[in-house]
Formats: sequence, structure tokens, C-alpha cells
Amino acid sequence: MFRKHPQLLITITLLCSVEFLQTGMIAFAAAPIRGEIEASPEEYSLVGALYACLAVIVISKQRWLTERLGWRTYLQSSIAVFIVGCLVCSASTSLAGFTVGRVIMALGGAGFMTSARVMVHMLPPGPGRFTGVKAFATGLALGTTLAPVLASLTVAYTTWQAIFWVLIGVITLVALLSARLLPNQPHPVEDRTSTSMGRILLLALSSFSVLYVLQRSYYDFYDESTIIIIFALLSLFALSSYFLIERKHPSPLLKLRQIINQRYLFGIALYCFSYLILGANNYVLPTFLQSSLGFTWETVGHYQSLGLFGTLVAWLVMAQILPKRPAPKKFFVAGFLALIGFSVLLSVITPGAEMWRNILPALFLNGCFVMLLLATAATQTFRDVGHDDALFTNAQQIKNMAGQIATATGTALATLFMQWRSTVQYDALNIRLTTDDPAYLQYTHALSEFLSQSQGAAKAAQMAVAEVAQTISAQASLMAGIEYFSVIAVIGCAALIFSLAQKVFSP
Repeated sequence: MFRKHPQLLITITLLCSVEFLQTGMIAFAAAPIRGEIEASPEEYSLVGALYACLAVIVISKQRWLTERLGWRTYLQSSIAVFIVGCLVCSASTSLAGFTVGRVIMALGGAGFMTSARVMVHMLPPGPGRFTGVKAFATGLALGTTLAPVLASLTVAYTTWQAIFWVLIGVITLVALLSARLLPNQPHPVEDRTSTSMGRILLLALSSFSVLYVLQRSYYDFYDESTIIIIFALLSLFALSSYFLIERKHPSPLLKLRQIINQRYLFGIALYCFSYLILGANNYVLPTFLQSSLGFTWETVGHYQSLGLFGTLVAWLVMAQILPKRPAPKKFFVAGFLALIGFSVLLSVITPGAEMWRNILPALFLNGCFVMLLLATAATQTFRDVGHDDALFTNAQQIKNMAGQIATATGTALATLFMQWRSTVQYDALNIRLTTDDPAYLQYTHALSEFLSQSQGAAKAAQMAVAEVAQTISAQASLMAGIEYFSVIAVIGCAALIFSLAQKVFSP
């Protein structure tokens, strides 16, 4: 695979992996990082929304910057800014310092994935370019797979700051490899895209509004649902207005008129669906495995990485099939069947489930789903714009901007669902926790007697009640998780039927 153009292919792989490494590690290590910087879940999620908003802005300006700076200067500058952000995050001891670091990381690193994909087009068309796609997909698989285990290992054996040292190490290697690799000629002035401060400000405000509303919905939806829905609709209207202005503008920042067609829209919808499910699962899975089933945080990290090894296995299989049988429908079917299998396995889980036998197969199928859909979308969505570097770059920018919002939407919807169903299940289970219920009295009395052997009678009684409450909370979380995975299974079945019926991507 890496016999020709090895330096470029390794750069593509590492640059793509950085995007998924930093997203996965920082998300998985959210609890220890929050504890160290003394941030509430609400404050930490706001940092994530701010990062996603800046990422949308930076991605939208990427082509504009490369035309003026040249690819090499742009990438080297972005890497330098990203490293500064990592250093600030690793040195931070407060929420303010961590927020500043993440902002700087977004300014530098938001365009890494787009850059890696555009680098594939620096290879000659034909088998060489498909090798570049392989390198890109390998980076996606490696970053996704390694993120949980690296996060758990760094936190468990060193410190959470080591997460950012890992990122600095990988991206420094990219900087060294690409130092002389990329072209550095700015585009002629007459060929450069243009924009205005007003349009960029509209994009910034609308994207931040969408992401902020999603973030606030975690905490205020049930108290302020009407206001949140109204603001969400206004934010979406503002964001769609920006894209409408870009489409009609004679000198657009993003060439929407030349890009938008049925194939591209279908591909973007597929990407958004994948990122939405990915964002939702990434939120639910660690909490479900820890709070509901009682596995430790470190164990969950190791096994999630083992399960996500399915992304790499799925890609290795796809890479063998694609050159000979590139038709996408079989990959859609396999991907949605993997999603259904993952959801069904976890929807019938029991409190005594074993990680190896009951959970790891589901995690493996989740990894297969991610790769089968994302890789298929990557090979099909951009066929009509691959002949033009500017259009291809713009198409990638729009896809990655949509991916940021889709991931945040998936996280928000999963959070709301789990809060809702956990509350309903807790209320249903809590009905019998009264002093009039003989079974409750008998259980707490027996538990109090056991605890009183090492504690005082009064303290033992309090601990017994707390233990019962904790057990009920875990059971409620378990039932909510089972309901969540049941819903995902239904969504997977609907998506499978739709993929079989669609005619946009050839069978």
C-alpha cells in the first residue's frame, strides 16, 4: 500500500488520525478533565460547543487561506497553532485556561481532516489515488480505535495532560513529513475566492446559535422547551440563510451552485446520519457501561478500543472488495445490519453481562458500522466534483461543517432521551421505596444489620438507604439504556429499508 509516495501516504494517515484521536480522547476523558479543572458538565459541554462553532468557521475559510498562503504554509501554520493550543490545555488548571486552549486548538486543527482528504488528490488518478483513499480511511480507523485506550492509559498511569502530549507528538511528525512535501505557491489573484465580513459573521453567529441551543437543551429542555425550540428554529433559519446567500452570490466562499446535486445531497445526508449516530453512541456507551453495568472507567476504555478495532477490520475487507466490486449497496446493507446487530445485542443486556461475551461483540459491530458507512460515503459522494480541486475542497468543507453540527445534535438528542427515560424508569422503580412496603423495610433492615458490624447503627441505616437509592438509580439507567438501543435498532431497520430502495447511489 505504501510502496509509492510513502511520505505523502503516511502524512495523510497521521493527519486524519489526529482529528479522531483528539475528539475521541477528550470526549472519553471528560470526567477526569472536568474534575481537575473544576468544571461542571454544563460548563464542559459549553467548551465543546464553542470548539465546534470555531471549527465550522475555520473549515469554511480553509480554501480561502490556502489560496493566499499556499498549502505548505497553511498546514505548517495550522500545526503550529494547534500545538500552542495543546500546550495551553496541558498547562491549564482552570476552566478558563482549558477553554482558551481548546479555542486555539480549533483555530489550528479544525481543518486537518479536510486537508488530509484534499491531499489524496495530490496523487495521480487511478489506483494511486485509491491508495490515498486507503491511507485516509486507515487514519480514520486508527484514530477511532486508539482514542479510548490511549485516553484511559494516559489518565490511569500518568496524568490527563498526557492526552495533549500524545497529540503534539503525532502532529509534530506530520509537520516534519510535510515540510517539503506540499506545494507552496499561492493562487493567482484573479482565481481566488472571496468573502465578506458580513457573511462570515452571519455564519459565526448562526452556527454558534445552533450549537449553543443544542448544548443548553441538555439542561433546560424540560423547563424551557418552548423557548429552546423557538431559538433552535431561528438559528437554523439563520444558518440556512447563510448557505442561500452563498449559493446566489456571484463570488461565493463556498461554490454551492456547482456542488449541490442529488448525489452530493444524498451523500451529505449519509454522513450526517453516521455522525449523528456516532455522537449519540459515544455519549451513551461509556455511561451505560459504567453507571448501569458497573464496569470501571479504565476497563471501558480498553474494551471500547478493542470493539472499535472493527473499524479497521471492516476497512481491510472493504479495501479488498472495492477495486473489483465498487457498487455501494452491499456496503450500505452490511453497515446498517451491523448497526442493528449492535443495538439488538445491547437492548437485551442483563446486569450480569460479561464484557468479553456479551458486550465486546456489540462494540465490534459498532466499529464496523462506522467504517462501512463513512467509507462508502467517501467513495460515492464526491464523484461529480473530483475533477476540480476547488470544487472538491469546497465539497469537503461543507461535509465537515455539517459533520460538526450532526455530531453535536446526536449528543444532544441522546442526552435528552437518557434524561427523560431515566427519570421515568426511576419514578416507576421508586414507587415501592416507602416505609409502608414490607419488602423495602425487610431489605434495608437486613442491610443495616450487616453494615452495623463495622459502622454505628445510625450511620449504617443511612448507608443502607443510600445503597438502595444507588441500586435503583443504576437499574433506571440500565432500563433507559436498553430503551435507547431499542430505538437505535428501529432506526437502523428503517435506514436499511431506505438504502435498499434508494436509486441515487448505483446498486
